[in-house]
Amino acid sequence: MHVLIIYWSATGNTKKVADTIRDTLVKDGITPVFKIVSDAAAEDLHSYDLVFIGAPTYQWQPPEPVLKYINDRMDYYRKTNGIKVGAPKVPGKTAVIFITYSGPHTGIKEATPAGDYLEQFFEHIGFDVAAKWYTVGEFHNRLEMSTKGPLGDTRGRPNQQDLQEIASKASALIKKLIA
Repeated sequence: MHVLIIYWSATGNTKKVADTIRDTLVKDGITPVFKIVSDAAAEDLHSYDLVFIGAPTYQWQPPEPVLKYINDRMDYYRKTNGIKVGAPKVPGKTAVIFITYSGPHTGIKEATPAGDYLEQFFEHIGFDVAAKWYTVGEFHNRLEMSTKGPLGDTRGRPNQQDLQEIASKASALIKKLIA
């Protein structure tokens, strides 16, 4: 199985999740290609069986470096006829989206639009989106945002329990796709 993990992380929350996915896949016998979005510009996503993409959410969207990456990839697939009317699935192409968020105002509702945005990109290029994983992360450098929101105290997250949940999901997904 040919796997790509792409992510962007400003504070380290999303990187922790990306690292956990990579380490889990390696333990399961798969060595993924592992890149930050700025290093993934030339990757043809269709050359992979499984693509993970991860980002934090900023104002209900992926951050600018991820938006730029997605827009550039959309342009590429438009030019190469990789986007078709009806968005037919390309057999054997699967994507997983992982989003980190602190949700200091409205909780997970702050993260789901970013996941939905990335899902639309993958569906447009024919990928089956197997999952969208949302992981709570600390809101760095703003104590009030990390302690008084609807999620309670998010300092230190994603923590070991959060990352173990990601590892379990990644391992289960790989077993399902290989079966």
